[in-house]
Amino acid sequence: MSGCPIHPPKPTSRPEKVSLLRHLLLFRKDIFSSQPEKLYRAKMAEFRTPFFRSYLVNEPDLVKTVLNERPDDFPKSDLIRESLKTLLGNSVFVTNGDTWKRQRRIIDPSFEGGRLREVFPAMVTAGQAAIDRIDGKIGPEPIEMEEETSHMAADVIFRTLFSIPITDGVAQAVFHEFREYQRTQPLLNLASFIRLPRWMPRFRRRETVRSSREIRRLLVQLTSERQTEITAGRAPDDLATKIMTTTDPLTGQGFDTAEMVDQVAIFFLAGHETSASALAWALYLLALDQNTQARAAAEVAQVLGEGAPKFSDIKKLSFTRDVFREVLRLYPPVPMMIRANLKPEAFRNREIRVGSHIVVSPWHLHRHERIWDAPDVFDPTRWHTENGKTGFRNAYIPFSSGPRVCTGAGFAMVEGVLLLAMLVRNFHFEVVKDKTPVPVAHLTVRARDGIYLKVTRRDQTLL
Repeated sequence: MSGCPIHPPKPTSRPEKVSLLRHLLLFRKDIFSSQPEKLYRAKMAEFRTPFFRSYLVNEPDLVKTVLNERPDDFPKSDLIRESLKTLLGNSVFVTNGDTWKRQRRIIDPSFEGGRLREVFPAMVTAGQAAIDRIDGKIGPEPIEMEEETSHMAADVIFRTLFSIPITDGVAQAVFHEFREYQRTQPLLNLASFIRLPRWMPRFRRRETVRSSREIRRLLVQLTSERQTEITAGRAPDDLATKIMTTTDPLTGQGFDTAEMVDQVAIFFLAGHETSASALAWALYLLALDQNTQARAAAEVAQVLGEGAPKFSDIKKLSFTRDVFREVLRLYPPVPMMIRANLKPEAFRNREIRVGSHIVVSPWHLHRHERIWDAPDVFDPTRWHTENGKTGFRNAYIPFSSGPRVCTGAGFAMVEGVLLLAMLVRNFHFEVVKDKTPVPVAHLTVRARDGIYLKVTRRDQTLL
């Protein structure tokens, strides 16, 4: 890394000692602000309340135990299910055990390498549509890039999943409802931490419930229409058709319409939210670090030229991929993963009761002071240092790890590098004075008030 180190924005940690009420109020406002600074150094931390106990594991060996070596002993916590059930139902994101394994056996074949090559042209088309939209907005005023990357990522999902552009009526409606849902739904609902009888109602924000119901109604319409097309033999060969016509090799059964709606909801939520978050932060970091932006633009110009990107180009965009990888380290889209332990455990000579929450935090693990050199510095070149290689092997989990690693991880890396390259080839980005974004944890790591950048057209002759 050359020049002055770039320290991108990081949330302010809470004081070491606060009252339970103060902690809960901070948690309700933003998960990051409710955590003490020591978590960036701790190998493990315990938090107790009258309602629950949680243990944050920050040591790579413990993370591997939970995610890789014994995942069945540490299933997904019901906290996530309770927070997101109105939208995700019984999707692969919240299920456990045999149900989850059956869902993954049906879903995983659709995201294998060969399928990525097949959907790549749809990604390129979505990227070009986004470039045209942004080009039409260029002027003296800054552009809010989170909105643009959300639009772009949603377009990718609809084109690859259902072969329809974001401009389609139903797709447009789903996108707008997801935007409303994202603004009102926290990653975790505080009420979920309190063990209430199942019959007792959970109080949720009215706007969140309304948005989730409308999204599911629209997704039922899309999946029902696709099932009709499959039956008639005229369905396009896209991801939705592939998933809906795949059967579990053990049972011979596939998804019915209701199950497919659950899965489409998480495909859109995971694929749209995480990609939009990562791309927006990537553009901000490149605007903050003009030397890195210039180097990425030069690589893109050399690899892509002026023609349409090809699938084989992605491997050649090595520095651009390092940029995107570093963005995912600093701003992992999903900041925390919560597991429940099913039997008594002893981590670091500390007894952990059955039913306690085991928290794996990519946010803290990726910035851990005992693991990474200059953990808060944006440095895409770190991945070629010994420290970066060690961190990549042991403490880099933007898509989780182990059997529950995100099935769309490969999809996301191809999409992220491609769209970032297309944007950098066409535009130059600069930060806006007094518009420093503040990271907050909603469904994904977003900026509290958006990410505003000055955007100008890039003169290709200068590259």
